[in-house]
Order: sequence, then structure tokens, then C-alpha cells
Amino acid sequence: MKLRQTNSIAVAAAKAGFSTATGYRIAGDPMLPSQRGTPRERRRPDPLADIFEQEVVPLLKAGPGLRAVAIFEEMRRRHPDLDPGIRRTLERRIRSWRAIHGPEQEVIFRQTHEPGRLGLSDFTEMGELGVLVAGQPLDHRLYHFRLIWSGFEHAHVILGGESFVALAEGLQNALWALGGAPGEHRSDSLSAAFRNLEAGARADLTTRYDALCEHYGMTPTRNNRGIAHENGGIESAHGHLKAAIRDALLLRGSRDFDDLAAYRRFIDEIVATKNRRNGARIDAERAALQPLPDRRTSDYEETIVTITSTSSFTLRKVFYTVPSRLIGHRLRVRLYDDRLDLFIGGTHLMTLQRGRSLPNGAHGHVVDYRHVIHSLRRKPMALMKLVYRNQLFPREAYARTFERLIEALPDRTACRLMVDLLSLAHERGCEAELADMLGAELAAGRLPDIAALRERFAPDPATLPEVVVELAPLTIYDDLLLGEAA
Repeated sequence: MKLRQTNSIAVAAAKAGFSTATGYRIAGDPMLPSQRGTPRERRRPDPLADIFEQEVVPLLKAGPGLRAVAIFEEMRRRHPDLDPGIRRTLERRIRSWRAIHGPEQEVIFRQTHEPGRLGLSDFTEMGELGVLVAGQPLDHRLYHFRLIWSGFEHAHVILGGESFVALAEGLQNALWALGGAPGEHRSDSLSAAFRNLEAGARADLTTRYDALCEHYGMTPTRNNRGIAHENGGIESAHGHLKAAIRDALLLRGSRDFDDLAAYRRFIDEIVATKNRRNGARIDAERAALQPLPDRRTSDYEETIVTITSTSSFTLRKVFYTVPSRLIGHRLRVRLYDDRLDLFIGGTHLMTLQRGRSLPNGAHGHVVDYRHVIHSLRRKPMALMKLVYRNQLFPREAYARTFERLIEALPDRTACRLMVDLLSLAHERGCEAELADMLGAELAAGRLPDIAALRERFAPDPATLPEVVVELAPLTIYDDLLLGEAA
């Protein structure tokens, strides 16, 4: 007001730090807001005056979780003449009402973390990335481990569900890659680790999971069921890891990998890159970790199976073939996430790829034609109605060849010729090359000539090394004896 005595309203307002509009308002009414008898009222009529207290508030009290947009749609239904532009006004009014009258909300308490204290485990689905292996979609998930203090991460490709075998293998791989074990291991309510029978029951821990943590000196804990943010240290990292994998796939230019091992190396490289960024903190935390035991503990399930007269056994709704010499024997099977190890007594016999039952509940099949081909040669017509015939063929070209043989030849002739082709692939070790030739024959519209193929894959005498053995005269042994006597 002092500046106003010698300056215009605009200049006085600028010198006082006011806007020009505020200067004109003060000039027109020099009273302070606190000195006025009544506060300044709304400039426009309240569009919610007739409905907020009478209709909106009862809805908010009856349904505390009701969304503002749902209330807006209900008001529009009740009052068709209501202006659609009041949606934002209604949302702000509801937010303000809930801030004063709404229920108490859950508070998230930030925690301080110490190095070497806590490691987190969880599984995350990977189907959304559309990864292919040898042209086929890979149904898989990742086991993900993370140290909360330093950010060390480890990821392991899992082909089955969230089983104890997958948890044990992934966790142990992570600990041995890290070189130490944290004091506490936390997960959500994994069925692999917890039976989830009664809340708060210590007996909830499965015996195997308890033994696994005890082997590494870790205390097993979990977050409350259904409260995902309590495991936020790993849940949030899932998103960052999958984003990094998605970017790497785009840069790679293809989501198809030659085999599972190549895809696993791809994942390992991404995780290693993330760990290098936190290298200093990881090295610092390693000093606070517990030392590892002398050896790993079991990361498999063990069971006993009997080999039937079909030269096979069934385990977890999957049919597996084995060599026929094992018929009648009881074998010990170690069940891993991606393979089966077979033992007779303490002797390791072989390793089979682990199969999975089909989504519709039907049995899966893991079949190796080499296990039964010798018997199939004596009974070739068994191929015609064989239950696992489609799984018997090692490559697609063999299956297409059999379909073509059935169309062109009598059943008996077609079965015998197909069995001869499988025998040739096995005995001459030419499965891939023979498949290529069969594919070429089919493309040309010709049936395979077994005689020509046998000649093509017969051993070439020119390629066989000539071994010449020179026999030493027996008299040199006398010379040796005389030399020792001397």
C-alpha cells in the first residue's frame, strides 16, 4: 500500500512481489481475508450438491472398495441429465471424503538390511516372452534368487512346476555360484517348501526344505500368505530381470534357440551382466556370508520303479522306455527337474530326459527307438498299432515316411520297411543323415530304396585304416634276460 502511493497498481504489485490481478483485488478491497466476515464462496454452482451427501456417501459407506468410476456410472444411470464433465470433480470429492472418513490403510514399513543376512527365492512365469527351442515353444519358468543387500542375482531355467527339486537345485546353484550362504532364506508360500496347512504353524515346513536350509546354516522364513509386497525384494526384481531378457531377445533378433543349453547360457549371460554392475557391493557382502559346507545336499527325489515286459516304466504319468535287458529289474530313480538318473544297486545305468504329462491329463511319453528296435525287427507289425508310435520316430522325416509308406504299400510291407530304416539309423549311426535323405525322397515323390540306402551308409573300405602288426622275434627276450643278469 505504501508503494501504491507513488506508483501505479501494476508497478506497485510487481515491486511487492504480487501479480497484477492480486494488486487490483487488494486495491478494491484492502481488508485481509481473516478480517472478512464470511469466506469467499464458490465461483460456480456445485454440480454435486444435490447428490453427493444423499447418494454418493451412502455408496461409499456400504462399499469401501467401490471405484470412483463405478460410482460415476451409477450416478449417470440414475441422473441421465448429469454433465459427463463432472467425472474428475466426483473423483476428487471422493478422494477427499475417503481421506477424512475412509478406513485405515495398511502401512508398509521400510526395513534396514544388513550384509549377509537375507536371501530371497521365488519362481516367475516366462511364457509371455515366447521363447522357442528348436522351433518349439518352451513352457518354462525361472527360479530367481537374490541377496537383498548387495543385489546379487541368480536365475535357473525350470521346465516343470514349483517343485522341491526345482527349488533345491536352483538354490544350491545360486549359493555355490555366490560362494557363501546368507543367515536367512525367505520365500513366499511355495508349495515346494511349505505345506500351507495352518497359518503360523512351525510344523508347516516340509522336512526336506528344513533339512536343505539346515545343511547350509540358513533360517527358513516366509512372508504372510497373499501379501506379495512382503517379498517385494524379489518380486520387483522379477520385472527388471524379465525386462532385461526381453530387451536381449529383441537385440538378438530371434527368440529361437538351438537347444535348451543355449538358452540357459543366454540367461546366465544376462544375469552375469546385472551382477557386474553391483560387483563392489557383492564382493563386500561375500565377506559377511557363512562358509559353504563341504558338499551339496540332495536336489532330487528318489523312488523305485519296476521295469515291465514292455521294456518300460511309468513315473508321474510319463511312460519311459529302457533297454530290454532291464526287464524284471527294480531300478532306483533320481528325479531331477530336467532329467532322470537310473541306478541298479549303486551302479549308474543311464540318464533319461524328464517328460511331462499333457495339459489335458493324458500320459506323456519319453521313447528311445534304440531300446526296442532289436525286438521290433522280429515283430515289425507291432509298429502298426503301437501306442507310442508317434513318439518312437526320432525325427519328423521318419514319421512322414511311415505315413507315405502306409498309403503306398500293404501294411506288412510298410511296417517291415520302416523298421529296416530305423535299424539302419541305429546300426550305422546315421540318424540325422538318413532323415535328410528321407526328406529329399519324399519331396521328390519317391519311396525310399532300402537297398540303395544300405549301400550308401555301408562302411567304406577305403576309409578303414590298415593296421600292420610286426611281431618281435622271441630271441630278444633272451637278450633282455642276459642283460639283467649282467
